[in-house]
Amino acid sequence: MTQAIAVLTGDIIDSRGLDDSQALFAVLDETLERLARTHDGRFERFRGDGFQLALPEPAAALEAAVMLRAGLIRQGHDQRWDARIAIAVGEDDWQPEAPLAAADGPVFVASGQGLDGMAEDTHLSLTRPDAEPDPGLDLLLRYVDELIEGWTTHAAEISHLRLWHDESQQALARRLGIRQPSVHKRLRTARWALLGDTLAYFRERLAMEGSTR
Repeated sequence: MTQAIAVLTGDIIDSRGLDDSQALFAVLDETLERLARTHDGRFERFRGDGFQLALPEPAAALEAAVMLRAGLIRQGHDQRWDARIAIAVGEDDWQPEAPLAAADGPVFVASGQGLDGMAEDTHLSLTRPDAEPDPGLDLLLRYVDELIEGWTTHAAEISHLRLWHDESQQALARRLGIRQPSVHKRLRTARWALLGDTLAYFRERLAMEGSTR
Protein backbone atom coordinates (compact mmCIF):
# COMPACT_ATOMS: atom_id res chain seq x y z
CA MET A 1 0.00 0.00 0.00
CA THR A 2 1.41 3.36 -0.99
CA GLN A 3 1.33 6.46 1.17
CA ALA A 4 2.62 10.02 0.96
CA ILE A 5 6.11 10.31 2.44
CA ALA A 6 9.09 12.65 2.45
CA VAL A 7 12.67 11.49 2.02
CA LEU A 8 15.62 13.71 2.91
CA THR A 9 18.97 12.57 1.54
CA GLY A 10 22.06 14.56 2.45
CA ASP A 11 25.71 14.80 3.25
CA ILE A 12 27.97 16.98 5.35
CA ILE A 13 29.63 19.86 3.53
CA ASP A 14 33.44 19.56 3.37
CA SER A 15 33.49 16.83 6.03
CA ARG A 16 37.09 15.91 5.27
CA GLY A 17 38.25 19.42 6.09
CA LEU A 18 36.64 19.51 9.54
CA ASP A 19 38.81 19.07 12.62
CA ASP A 20 36.35 17.37 14.97
CA SER A 21 34.26 15.11 12.75
CA GLN A 22 33.46 12.79 15.66
CA ALA A 23 31.67 15.59 17.53
CA LEU A 24 29.90 16.67 14.35
CA PHE A 25 28.60 13.16 13.64
CA ALA A 26 27.38 12.90 17.24
CA VAL A 27 25.32 16.07 16.72
CA LEU A 28 24.10 14.78 13.35
CA ASP A 29 22.98 11.46 14.83
CA GLU A 30 21.27 13.15 17.76
CA THR A 31 19.36 15.54 15.51
CA LEU A 32 18.34 12.85 13.04
CA GLU A 33 17.17 10.59 15.85
CA ARG A 34 15.12 13.40 17.37
CA LEU A 35 13.51 14.25 14.03
CA ALA A 36 12.72 10.58 13.33
CA ARG A 37 11.21 10.13 16.78
CA THR A 38 9.16 13.34 16.57
CA HIS A 39 7.67 12.48 13.17
CA ASP A 40 7.47 8.67 13.56
CA GLY A 41 10.06 8.25 10.82
CA ARG A 42 13.37 6.50 10.39
CA PHE A 43 16.94 7.52 9.62
CA GLU A 44 20.21 5.90 8.62
CA ARG A 45 23.73 7.18 8.12
CA PHE A 46 25.96 5.84 5.40
CA ARG A 47 29.23 6.48 3.58
CA GLY A 48 30.59 8.27 6.63
CA ASP A 49 29.12 11.71 6.03
CA GLY A 50 25.94 10.67 4.20
CA PHE A 51 22.49 10.25 5.73
CA GLN A 52 18.85 9.65 4.88
CA LEU A 53 15.68 10.48 6.79
CA ALA A 54 12.23 9.19 5.80
CA LEU A 55 9.11 10.80 7.25
CA PRO A 56 5.50 9.62 6.92
CA GLU A 57 4.55 13.28 7.42
CA PRO A 58 5.58 14.96 4.16
CA ALA A 59 4.25 18.35 5.17
CA ALA A 60 7.08 18.60 7.72
CA ALA A 61 9.83 17.96 5.14
CA LEU A 62 11.26 21.46 4.73
CA GLU A 63 10.94 22.24 8.43
CA ALA A 64 12.89 19.06 9.23
CA ALA A 65 15.63 20.05 6.78
CA VAL A 66 15.92 23.50 8.35
CA MET A 67 15.96 21.98 11.84
CA LEU A 68 18.78 19.68 10.80
CA ARG A 69 20.88 22.46 9.30
CA ALA A 70 20.22 24.75 12.28
CA GLY A 71 21.27 21.98 14.65
CA LEU A 72 24.59 21.63 12.83
CA ILE A 73 25.40 25.29 12.23
CA ARG A 74 24.80 26.32 15.84
CA GLN A 75 27.43 23.83 17.04
CA GLY A 76 30.21 24.65 14.58
CA HIS A 77 31.94 27.45 16.47
CA ASP A 78 35.47 27.22 15.05
CA GLN A 79 34.48 25.75 11.68
CA ARG A 80 31.08 25.95 10.02
CA TRP A 81 29.09 22.71 10.18
CA ASP A 82 26.39 22.38 7.55
CA ALA A 83 24.80 19.89 5.18
CA ARG A 84 23.36 19.59 1.69
CA ILE A 85 19.86 18.15 1.79
CA ALA A 86 17.73 16.95 -1.13
CA ILE A 87 14.04 16.60 -0.28
CA ALA A 88 11.64 14.43 -2.28
CA VAL A 89 7.91 14.21 -1.56
CA GLY A 90 5.46 11.79 -3.11
CA GLU A 91 3.76 8.39 -2.99
CA ASP A 92 5.78 5.34 -1.96
CA ASP A 93 5.09 1.90 -0.50
CA TRP A 94 7.76 2.27 2.20
CA GLN A 95 6.51 1.84 5.78
CA PRO A 96 8.15 3.39 8.89
CA GLU A 97 9.08 0.00 10.36
CA ALA A 98 11.05 -0.96 7.22
CA PRO A 99 14.81 -0.28 6.99
CA LEU A 100 16.06 2.38 4.59
CA ALA A 101 19.11 0.57 3.22
CA ALA A 102 17.06 -1.46 0.74
CA ALA A 103 14.41 1.20 0.02
CA ASP A 104 14.30 1.87 -3.73
CA GLY A 105 10.86 3.37 -4.32
CA PRO A 106 10.35 6.45 -6.52
CA VAL A 107 10.62 8.97 -3.69
CA PHE A 108 13.89 7.48 -2.44
CA VAL A 109 15.28 7.45 -5.98
CA ALA A 110 14.18 11.06 -6.56
CA SER A 111 15.80 12.22 -3.32
CA GLY A 112 19.09 10.49 -4.12
CA GLN A 113 19.11 11.89 -7.64
CA GLY A 114 18.32 15.32 -6.23
CA LEU A 115 21.43 15.21 -4.07
CA ASP A 116 23.61 13.89 -6.90
CA GLY A 117 22.42 16.66 -9.22
CA MET A 118 22.60 19.51 -6.72
CA ALA A 119 24.54 22.56 -7.89
CA GLU A 120 27.75 23.35 -6.05
CA ASP A 121 26.40 26.55 -4.50
CA THR A 122 23.04 24.99 -3.51
CA HIS A 123 22.35 23.25 -0.21
CA LEU A 124 18.59 22.60 -0.43
CA SER A 125 16.48 21.08 -3.19
CA LEU A 126 12.90 19.83 -3.52
CA THR A 127 11.61 17.18 -5.94
CA ARG A 128 7.98 16.11 -6.22
CA PRO A 129 7.81 13.12 -8.58
CA ASP A 130 4.00 13.03 -8.59
CA ALA A 131 3.39 16.77 -9.02
CA GLU A 132 3.75 19.38 -11.73
CA PRO A 133 6.79 21.68 -11.50
CA ASP A 134 6.15 24.78 -9.41
CA PRO A 135 8.61 27.65 -10.00
CA GLY A 136 7.13 29.52 -7.03
CA LEU A 137 8.05 26.76 -4.58
CA ASP A 138 11.50 26.47 -6.13
CA LEU A 139 12.03 30.21 -5.70
CA LEU A 140 10.97 30.10 -2.04
CA LEU A 141 13.31 27.17 -1.44
CA ARG A 142 16.17 29.20 -2.90
CA TYR A 143 15.25 32.01 -0.54
CA VAL A 144 15.34 29.69 2.49
CA ASP A 145 18.70 28.31 1.37
CA GLU A 146 20.19 31.79 0.97
CA LEU A 147 18.82 32.84 4.35
CA ILE A 148 20.41 29.87 6.11
CA GLU A 149 23.71 30.55 4.33
CA GLY A 150 23.81 33.91 6.11
CA TRP A 151 23.27 32.50 9.60
CA THR A 152 25.82 32.96 12.34
CA THR A 153 26.01 30.37 15.12
CA HIS A 154 23.81 32.65 17.27
CA ALA A 155 21.21 32.98 14.49
CA ALA A 156 21.20 29.22 13.99
CA GLU A 157 20.91 28.63 17.73
CA ILE A 158 17.91 30.91 18.20
CA SER A 159 16.24 29.48 15.08
CA HIS A 160 16.89 25.95 16.35
CA LEU A 161 15.28 26.77 19.70
CA ARG A 162 12.32 28.53 18.08
CA LEU A 163 11.71 25.61 15.72
CA TRP A 164 11.69 23.09 18.56
CA HIS A 165 9.98 25.25 21.19
CA ASP A 166 6.99 27.43 20.34
CA GLU A 167 7.65 29.78 23.24
CA SER A 168 7.76 33.47 24.03
CA GLN A 169 10.94 35.47 23.71
CA GLN A 170 11.10 35.63 27.51
CA ALA A 171 11.04 31.82 27.72
CA LEU A 172 13.72 31.52 25.04
CA ALA A 173 15.83 34.05 26.92
CA ARG A 174 15.63 31.91 30.06
CA ARG A 175 16.76 28.87 28.09
CA LEU A 176 19.78 30.77 26.79
CA GLY A 177 20.54 32.68 29.96
CA ILE A 178 20.37 36.03 28.18
CA ARG A 179 18.03 39.03 28.22
CA GLN A 180 14.85 39.21 26.14
CA PRO A 181 16.11 42.12 23.98
CA SER A 182 19.07 39.95 22.97
CA VAL A 183 16.66 37.18 21.90
CA HIS A 184 14.69 39.71 19.87
CA LYS A 185 17.86 40.90 18.16
CA ARG A 186 18.96 37.34 17.35
CA LEU A 187 15.54 36.43 15.93
CA ARG A 188 15.65 39.54 13.75
CA THR A 189 19.17 38.71 12.56
CA ALA A 190 18.02 35.17 11.73
CA ARG A 191 15.08 36.66 9.74
CA TRP A 192 12.81 34.44 11.82
CA ALA A 193 9.54 36.23 11.00
CA LEU A 194 10.00 35.62 7.27
CA LEU A 195 11.40 32.12 7.75
CA GLY A 196 8.55 31.08 10.04
CA ASP A 197 5.94 32.31 7.55
CA THR A 198 7.73 30.56 4.67
CA LEU A 199 7.89 27.25 6.53
CA ALA A 200 4.20 27.54 7.43
CA TYR A 201 3.36 28.12 3.76
CA PHE A 202 5.42 25.11 2.65
CA ARG A 203 3.75 22.94 5.29
CA GLU A 204 0.30 24.04 4.14
CA ARG A 205 1.10 23.49 0.45
CA LEU A 206 2.61 20.04 0.96
CA ALA A 207 -0.24 19.01 3.28
CA MET A 208 -2.78 20.18 0.69
CA GLU A 209 -1.05 18.21 -2.07
CA GLY A 210 -0.93 15.10 0.11
CA SER A 211 -4.65 15.31 0.86
CA THR A 212 -5.57 15.43 -2.84
CA ARG A 213 -3.60 12.32 -3.85
